[in-house]
Amino acid sequence: MKEEIHISGLGARLWEVFTTALKLGLTSFGGPVAHLGYFHNEYVMRRKWIDERTYADLVALSHFLPGPASSQVGMGVGMMRAGVLGGIIAWLGFTLPSVIALFIAASLLQQAGIVEIGWMHGLKIVAVAIVAHAVWNMGKSLAPDRSRMTIAVLAFVLVVIWPSAITQVLLIIAAGLTGIYLYRGAQEKSITSVENVPIGKGIGISCLVLFFLLLFGLPLLSEMTGSSWIAYFDSFYRAGALVFGGGHVVLPMLERELVPSGLIDADFFLAGYGLTQAVPGPLFTFASYLGTIMEGALGAVIFTVAIFLPGALLIMGAIPFWQQLRGRNGIQGALKGVNAAVVGLLLSAFYDPVFTSAVRGPYDFVLALVLFVMLVWWKLPPWIIVLLGLFSGMALYPSV
Repeated sequence: MKEEIHISGLGARLWEVFTTALKLGLTSFGGPVAHLGYFHNEYVMRRKWIDERTYADLVALSHFLPGPASSQVGMGVGMMRAGVLGGIIAWLGFTLPSVIALFIAASLLQQAGIVEIGWMHGLKIVAVAIVAHAVWNMGKSLAPDRSRMTIAVLAFVLVVIWPSAITQVLLIIAAGLTGIYLYRGAQEKSITSVENVPIGKGIGISCLVLFFLLLFGLPLLSEMTGSSWIAYFDSFYRAGALVFGGGHVVLPMLERELVPSGLIDADFFLAGYGLTQAVPGPLFTFASYLGTIMEGALGAVIFTVAIFLPGALLIMGAIPFWQQLRGRNGIQGALKGVNAAVVGLLLSAFYDPVFTSAVRGPYDFVLALVLFVMLVWWKLPPWIIVLLGLFSGMALYPSV
């Protein structure tokens, strides 16, 4: 009888976690920073599932780890409410609306069979404004001093000269080692550990082991089998595993993997990135759009799981060890170096393909600048920017 009551209680909590996350997934516009504000209002202020300190710890941990920060915070809250299954359910609820919306948009776009039309070019210009805004904000917060700005510029130069996924991975490693050296004497204020998480260290270790097995094993498995699906899964998993600094940084990782090899047309790629800004939920669901264009509904599901999986494994694996991890010498220095390199990676993506393929003349440049000003100084929400770009593209290029 007690077991039935326990199972029933867990079921009720899981349903509560799912419906709450689904509501957030339907209404959370504005990107990762805005998502964290919505989460705080819903989980801390309104429902009081966790307290302020625990929420702050979760946010700090999510920014410390690679992956989609807002989604990882949502998973963490779900785990505290209903265990590991609660974390999965919270991710599903928050992500599902965006996945469905982008699947429908990609399907309609693909059926149209016409790439160079005015409204699509408008979406490419929207991508210019959005990515410029991301570079602007990340540069101010992640490269505020001479040393980190130097790392960012060097990363930009090297990626532009040698554009490959291997270059990006090596840069992230080198930037982390440089950060350890440069900030070896810096004193960081301590932070309390996340408490009341129903995940043992055994589960945490298993998740971390699986994370590294997939990270290093998938490329080998892809080479051994020659399977295109394993290669796709590896590309999206690696992008999710190596992205620091927010969802916008997934753009250069995936562009280098997919566009030069001809797996997706550059125009479809950038138009989809613009569309992703118009829907609520995490930016990582860009993978749902790409999967639909490349392999239909099955591709949308598999690519979405692949890009979110490393972040989920890391948050589940790190929470039980957060206090010890945060206190280790060199961790903060490495993080500073990596985040600075991320600014350079995103700047390289802004230059090519975003700016070079979208801005073809003075009208394009003026429209991109106006949208950027509206986004940064007028504080208009991204979905309005997307609509303005779409209709402006139709007006400027009615017969393209």
